[in-house]
Amino acid sequence: MPQQKKIVGLIEGVKIIGRKTVKATALFDTGAKLSSIDTELAAKAQLGPVIRTQKVKAPITKHTVERPVVKVIFEIAGERYDTEANLNDRSHMKYPIIIGRNLIKGNFVVDVDKNPRDVKRADEKAKGMDNSS
Repeated sequence: MPQQKKIVGLIEGVKIIGRKTVKATALFDTGAKLSSIDTELAAKAQLGPVIRTQKVKAPITKHTVERPVVKVIFEIAGERYDTEANLNDRSHMKYPIIIGRNLIKGNFVVDVDKNPRDVKRADEKAKGMDNSS
């Protein structure tokens, strides 16, 4: 029997599990092919090694850049998912993690109405958490 897809909002709290566990807020982005993690967050979780690189077209400049890709375990809504994510400096962006189609497909349905009021609370909760376990 196929696994039932979980309904998530655009923004959800997640855990990144590497050699350490780090909590953060993630944006579920159906336009992103591969999930992406901020480099500083990846360092805190002690992710690695790099298993390959991925060519990505930068949305603003349209230039192609290569990003390192690592294996990662995300914990979302109490379930763990083994996947890959590229690493990128996201320090200037609102969300340090993008969950892309590589993880959304087959696992989640993104309901844009699910938690718009909860976005601010999720942001505040992630900022107030001790980011490492």
